[in-house]
Order: sequence, then C-alpha cells, then structure tokens
Amino acid sequence: MSVHAAAPALRVTQARVLRSEWTKLWSLRSTTWTLLTAVALMTGIGAILSAVSAAQHHSLGASFSPVTASLAGTSFAVIAFGVLGVLMMSGEYGTGMVRSTLTVVPRRLPVLWAKLATFAVTTFTASFAASLASFWIGQALLAGHHLGVPITAPGAFRSVLGAALYITVAGLLGVALGALLRATAAGVAAFAGAFFVVPPLAVLLPGSIGTHLATYLPSNAGSALWGGTTGAHTLGPWAGFAVLCGYAVVLIAAAAWRLANSDA
Repeated sequence: MSVHAAAPALRVTQARVLRSEWTKLWSLRSTTWTLLTAVALMTGIGAILSAVSAAQHHSLGASFSPVTASLAGTSFAVIAFGVLGVLMMSGEYGTGMVRSTLTVVPRRLPVLWAKLATFAVTTFTASFAASLASFWIGQALLAGHHLGVPITAPGAFRSVLGAALYITVAGLLGVALGALLRATAAGVAAFAGAFFVVPPLAVLLPGSIGTHLATYLPSNAGSALWGGTTGAHTLGPWAGFAVLCGYAVVLIAAAAWRLANSDA
C-alpha cells in the first residue's frame, strides 16, 4: 500500500474558468494598448470638440449640448473596444489555443460566460473612467464661455454613465461576433459594418422607411443613452439601451449555440 495519498483532482468551476480568462486577457500586450487607445480617443476627441465649440461659442445654436460635445469621443472609442471584444474569441481560434481551452473546459459554455464577464468588467471600468475624464475636461474647456454644466445638471450623470454602458454592451456584441464567426477579419468587419456602415446607408432608403429603420440599429439605439443621436425619431435613452441589449442577447445566444454544438 502506497504511503502517498493520491492528490485530489481539481474540479472545473466557473470561478476557476473566470480566473483563467482574466489571466489570459491581461497577459496579452494588445489588451493594454487597445484600452489606452480607446481612452485616448474618448478623452481626446471630446476635448477637441469642446475646445472648438468654445472657440465658436457665438455661432452655437439652442440645440448645442455641452454634455454631448464632451462625450463625442464615445463614437470613436467604441471601435477599439469592439475590436478588443472580437479578439477575445477570434484570437484563440486564430492561434489554435481554443482547442486547449475547450479540452480543459469540455462543457464549453463556461468559457464564453467567463470571457463575457471579464470583458464587461474591464470595459466598463475603463470606459466609465474615460467618460468621467472626458466630461470634466470638456466642461473645463467650455466653462470659459459659460457653456459648461456640472455633473448634477439634468441628464449629465446619466449621459456619462450611459456612454460607459453603451461601450460595454457594444463591446459584448464584438465578443459574440468573435465567437460566432471565429475569424478576426470577419468579426471586425461585421462589427464595423453594423455600427458605421449600415446606419448611413439605412437613411438613404426611400420615404420614411430608412429613418425608422435607422432608429433601431444598434449604434443609433444605444447612442440615445448618452446623447449621441438626436431627432424626432430618436428612441428614449433607456428604450434605446434596451434595444441595444436585445441585439447583444440574440448574438450571445447564437454564439453560445454554435460553441456548444460545433467543433472548435
């Protein structure tokens, strides 16, 4: 009889898979650079637009929103976060690492849930910090001409929080596209098409069809939460965010189905 007791086998739990995915995410140099790029885009473009608005304060109309001006970089930062989301899944398929991951986690779906959770926490934290910085910098630039507003102004904090929520859910769409399409080029192209190509093309449709269709596209619906879309056919802030979340739920469900039912 052996004097050495057998080592207990480690069970695969969601917490352990989550820890593994967190380690993988932050072991990649691209994660840090992508986040820094996104933050720079968000704060930089917001500062530029705020400075230009301050310089042209005499020509600003009644529709000018100092909050929206300072958060204008959100529309550009979402590109970087969307690409990072796609890479979280497609990168493993491109290198073949996904086979090792799914061998260790044979039930598969815990991997997707862990990637989504890791991405959501990381993205929301970074984008909310960038959103706050963009707001404060923008209002400081506008204050010289008495155009700035405090964060306690009606809708100001909701817009700051909304920019972070919009970026986070949009990025989750990227994760789902990466899992669904399993190729970085295809995932990035699909994300860019949905957010930057289809919306301007939709409004070219005849009559009011294009206008109504554009209202419910992911980018326009989600942007209503932080003031990125305006007009008679714009959805309410939380209604638009609900539409964006609906897209995310559908794509994540499709990605989960494919991950569970097809070979890596």
